[in-house]
Amino acid sequence: MPELKIHDILSNLKKRIYAPVYFLQGEESFFIDKISDYIEENILTEAEKAFNLSVLYGKETSVETIISTAKKYPMAASHNVVIVKEAQNLSGIEKLQSYVEHPLDSTILVLNYKYKKIDKRKKFAVSIKKHGVLFESPRIYENQIPKWINEYLAGKAYKISPKAALMLVEFLGTHLEKIANELDKLTINVPPSEVISDKHIEEYIGISKDYNLFELQNALGTKNILKANKIIHYFAANPKEAPLIRNVYMLYLYFSKLLIYSQLKDKSSRNAAAALGVSPYFVKDYATAARHYPLGKLIQIIHILREYDMKAKGIDNAGMSEGELYKEMIFKILH
Repeated sequence: MPELKIHDILSNLKKRIYAPVYFLQGEESFFIDKISDYIEENILTEAEKAFNLSVLYGKETSVETIISTAKKYPMAASHNVVIVKEAQNLSGIEKLQSYVEHPLDSTILVLNYKYKKIDKRKKFAVSIKKHGVLFESPRIYENQIPKWINEYLAGKAYKISPKAALMLVEFLGTHLEKIANELDKLTINVPPSEVISDKHIEEYIGISKDYNLFELQNALGTKNILKANKIIHYFAANPKEAPLIRNVYMLYLYFSKLLIYSQLKDKSSRNAAAALGVSPYFVKDYATAARHYPLGKLIQIIHILREYDMKAKGIDNAGMSEGELYKEMIFKILH
């Protein structure tokens, strides 16, 4: 079979088009769980699961046990479903090839091979592709998350503002399961007719729309000293909401992109967005910030952020609190 994307696989499953073997591999566990959970929850009725659903674990089972379980015929059901979780811990997994080459049509075998992947050039992988589904779930990088958020919400007939999406990324990072849970919470509370905004994020998730990293970046980009200091004072009073190490890293990414923007020959919205890996919506903010920070100052700021990354980790800190480090760092950036 050709390599399918998650939407194709889920679409086929909903149409009851099943493959005998699903090998789900890759660094991003969210998509692996999405497919595996759908199969576990929807192929069989609750009554059928008692005799026709087997959930095994890589550390606790063997290839022989998996093959034996997969070769069982279903009892009063259309399929026998066998799910192997943590299959990356299974010893001698390639010995499954004999079964993969001659799978039972009435069995659906699912192998969850997380955080790793098999060599697609080897015979085992070729056999899976020929007789079943070989799905790779690649890692989603931070600059790809806003697009993923938009696509996730589009599937539920919702829209989100660029600022609100970025707030979620800054608060939750690249943990897709956490982001999906928060998005589901938003869709329960916000009518589909409304675009999810920063106000909704504050009301239903608890991220302040005025005191967050996005607003700090905006204050720094426009050299709004008063606003920047207000945010820093809030961070100092609420260290759990704004850990210094994480925010120093995020500011480093921000000013690194600003450094790239300042050296672009073609600063058109489309070209700049592609070069920076951001939505075209934010290019105007980089254009504004670039007017306040010449190249020499940007290089200096990169060094400042590296210095405070070390201090946040306790190196050459001299016992300063996170709040004191925040204030000193922002003063150096702005002056």
